Amino acid sequence: MAGFKAAFVNESVKLLKKKKLMAAAILSTLAVIIGQIAVTTIKHGLGLRVVGSVEFPIVVLSFFTYTILPLFAIFVAIDMFNGESSSNTMKITLLRPVSRFGVFSAKVLNLALFIAGNLLFVMILSLLAGFIFNPSSASLVGVFKVIVSYGLTFFPVFVFALIVVLLANVIQGGLAVFFLAILVFIAFNFFGIMFSSYSSFFITSMFDWYILWISETINWLKIVRQVLIISGCGIMLFTTGYYLFDRKDI
Repeated sequence: MAGFKAAFVNESVKLLKKKKLMAAAILSTLAVIIGQIAVTTIKHGLGLRVVGSVEFPIVVLSFFTYTILPLFAIFVAIDMFNGESSSNTMKITLLRPVSRFGVFSAKVLNLALFIAGNLLFVMILSLLAGFIFNPSSASLVGVFKVIVSYGLTFFPVFVFALIVVLLANVIQGGLAVFFLAILVFIAFNFFGIMFSSYSSFFITSMFDWYILWISETINWLKIVRQVLIISGCGIMLFTTGYYLFDRKDI
């Protein structure tokens, strides 16, 4: 346990030092600002209220989860595995008194915290923007739905990040992993649209599964099915990723 804690702290420090973390924060902030400017312009220019204070974060989330969040999750996953392997810093990490499973788990946990932290950051910013520019439509129920939506989005995005982790342990070059991850992302979205009956099996089609939870009528059967798919994919990807990492000659 002590070895895992040391590995986790080490990975956290390395993650905090990465410039990509700042870039993700800046782009996330710009996404919220641009979104609010667009909503305010439509409201004052055309006299139409597009979204209220608690609907605005949901609109931001629908854009954020298909652009900035998965992109930077890919970057972070590649840096944690391919980046360290190419710079030979992975060998130093593995020399510490901690098992490979501990190192792998510490990296994956930090990746999960990055995704969760980015979602939390955008949620707070978008809620503040909504309350400032349209305070009359605020409600506790709306805020609760926003929190649920952002919280639930974490799971499918994290599973997609595990796909990138798996690719990073199969392919040596970080650039090749990046382009392949982008292709997988595009392909999953394409197949999710083309084969809508089987869209639940393409993890990117569940980036907006929070809609099932906050809609007026809740389809519990579909929710349970998607929970099982997300859980099953997550377990299989984590296990396969660790197996490849453990067998990898670093």
